[in-house]
Amino acid sequence: MSQFPEIQFIKSVAAPSQFPPDSGWEVAVAGRSNAGKSSAINALLARKGLARTSRTPGRTQLYNYFQLGPEQRLVDLPGYGHAAVNAATRATWGPLGEALRQRQSFAAMLLVVDVRRGVGELDLALLDWAGRPGEHVHVLLAKSDKLPKGQALAALRQAQQVLEGGASVQLFSAHKGTGLEEARALLRRWMISGSGKK
Repeated sequence: MSQFPEIQFIKSVAAPSQFPPDSGWEVAVAGRSNAGKSSAINALLARKGLARTSRTPGRTQLYNYFQLGPEQRLVDLPGYGHAAVNAATRATWGPLGEALRQRQSFAAMLLVVDVRRGVGELDLALLDWAGRPGEHVHVLLAKSDKLPKGQALAALRQAQQVLEGGASVQLFSAHKGTGLEEARALLRRWMISGSGKK
């Protein structure tokens, strides 16, 4: 049973004018194309197929809003770092991203990183862009089941060094359930506190 029973799709957004009203609280979920973002969302919310997964990078090209609870939303951002997304679509992400960043309701961010790639420059740039306090930014090192335990732990230590306290970080596997309850607990704490707002 989902710990987020009120979860439902709200809308897809292609322009700032289409955003939901700027009230309440929302968490953005971001990550490089094919990092495992959609699988992470589906696992966290215990809803298969809620966020569409694909083996094709760059599949999510809109901002997809989901309601977690009253005045509480999750927004699934387009994957970044994939050149095949057409230029016109990429051009909309700038104004959309800036509009999202300015929203009073934008309180926290989950960043999904493929553990085999590690936290890279694009990921750090995204965290810098978000501008949220460190306690309201969390990195999921996804697909941790793809590495032997020792290598996964080494990747975690490396990520902690790279992030330098700018975000918390954990190992995560949507497939095996690694770190699932830890990530859910953090999301619930964020929702309850709502204290990440500017």
